Amino acid sequence: MCLIVFAWRPSHALPLIVAANRDEFHARPCLPLGPWEDAPQVIAGRDLQAGGTWLGVGAAGRFAALTNIRAPGAPLGTRSRGELPERYLRGELSPQAYLTELAGHLQHYSGFNLLVGDADELWYLNSQARTPEQLRAGVYGLSNAALDTPWPKLLHARAALQGCIEAPEAQTLLQLLNDPFPATDAELPSTGVPYEWEKMLSSVFIASTDYGTRASTVLIRRADGSMDITERRFGPAGALGESHISLPSFGQECEPIRV
Repeated sequence: MCLIVFAWRPSHALPLIVAANRDEFHARPCLPLGPWEDAPQVIAGRDLQAGGTWLGVGAAGRFAALTNIRAPGAPLGTRSRGELPERYLRGELSPQAYLTELAGHLQHYSGFNLLVGDADELWYLNSQARTPEQLRAGVYGLSNAALDTPWPKLLHARAALQGCIEAPEAQTLLQLLNDPFPATDAELPSTGVPYEWEKMLSSVFIASTDYGTRASTVLIRRADGSMDITERRFGPAGALGESHISLPSFGQECEPIRV
């Protein structure tokens, strides 16, 4: 997952709104959004190469999402970062307890940002900062640096979310994730990758033959725990399909629709 914009407002009628793009090599296999056969309480896409996920929900309002930290030349971790949201969604630890425990084992993973939450709290951990942080109510953006690092695509997507959070609709949120325009050269961040990659990665929606936005995911959760999750999937030639899952309230069975 390479771009997440989200609104966290725990006392609001819509406490959690998420719009996220997962960027990955097209050759890496994955399963679409849905309940997992070996853990039906987990509703997420699934990476078939390492077995984890990048964004999903679980029982009792549990939510988790992950982005990598772009750090060319940094040593690779021995464990997959995709297991970090997976373990939280499968488990029962509170968000704070989970991140506190994880903070003692960061040496096993390449750099990451991790969001974990439940019905009442949302927490954030940047593996370079190493200290779990409880998030206050607000509208945030997360890409491949620290929370709210002002990369152009983050600023554009966060502003677009801010403009529609009072009456969010899945199609509107999917549209803000479909912005293909790269940053100008003057706006480009310098993250250590070649110019051509820096330019390509600077757009909200990334399209190329080998690498790009593989999935756009939108989540809208209401105060009673009911939620709608929509995932639109893409390949090198364009859209591949869409899944929609409705959860009527905490603990009730989901109603998946795949197109």
